[in-house]
Amino acid sequence: MIEPERIVTLSREVEALANRGISDIQMITRQTRLLAINALIEAAHAGKAGQGFAVVAEEVKVISERISRIAGTMTEDLQASVNELTALGEGMCFDVRGQRLADLSLNMIEIMDRNLYERTCDVRWWATDASLVDALKSADEQACAYACERLGIILDSYTVYLDIWLADTRGRVIATGRSSVYGKTVGANVSDAPWFRMALQHTRSDQYHAGNVCVEPLLNSAQTCAFSAAVRSNAQGPVMGVIGIFFDWENQARSIINGVRLTEEERSRSCVMMVDASNNILASSNPQASLGQRIALTTKAGQASGYSVQPNNALQGYSLTPGFETYPGMGWYGVIEQQLPE
Repeated sequence: MIEPERIVTLSREVEALANRGISDIQMITRQTRLLAINALIEAAHAGKAGQGFAVVAEEVKVISERISRIAGTMTEDLQASVNELTALGEGMCFDVRGQRLADLSLNMIEIMDRNLYERTCDVRWWATDASLVDALKSADEQACAYACERLGIILDSYTVYLDIWLADTRGRVIATGRSSVYGKTVGANVSDAPWFRMALQHTRSDQYHAGNVCVEPLLNSAQTCAFSAAVRSNAQGPVMGVIGIFFDWENQARSIINGVRLTEEERSRSCVMMVDASNNILASSNPQASLGQRIALTTKAGQASGYSVQPNNALQGYSLTPGFETYPGMGWYGVIEQQLPE
């Protein structure tokens, strides 16, 4: 990437070269003026014989003074122009870097949006699986075992999930895809979980619920966001239960954050983040940052994307989630804070 600060550096180099040249001119004119004065003194000592030489010496003195004045004017004009050029260059650097961070933030949050849109499709599709309907309808051990087997097969093909759960209308989990990994899930009561309660209220088969990022104790305290949908025997049938799919948030978010196209030098002085609508961290390239930690996000009214300079001399670029297809997004932001180069 071409460093935009190179414009400012070049303008300062031009200023230094010009000032050095003007300084040399001024030094020469001072020496010339001194020689002209000495020549006038010697001409005066010579009397009538030195009168012709005195005229030349006086002319040389006048010319050197004119050159000195011209050099002084050039210094003032050059300084004003260089100052303006430097200010314009610094403004361009700010705009180029700021817009780049905003664009990278948008690209990052768009990738996550597309990823989560696919999750909304998955949960609605799997809610129609016959093995889940049968398990909810009969609730016998064999049907539930087959539903577990079916969910396990799905998980083998979709590596972005931690687990998939099937719960009856009372909130009791009757089937999961990874009971051997998460041994406390089958039989657990999830009736108070937002993903369960919201899906239980769905009135149409095309509805889904997208949850916030949280720590799920039943998944060994892994970070996840749950997507859920009501399970029905047919599109018009009553709700028989709820399917919850648990996105592997930490690993997938880290992959997207690490994929932001920063140079190695930029990455060393940058912090890449995704934050929720309340400016709480959802994911960060800073290993010291914690889930839910609040940051100071400076947004501009009416602008979904932008940038600003922070008090710690960092440039902060941001972009609001645009959503994707039928997934409107959850008000999350992609954010990149980058320390300005020295």
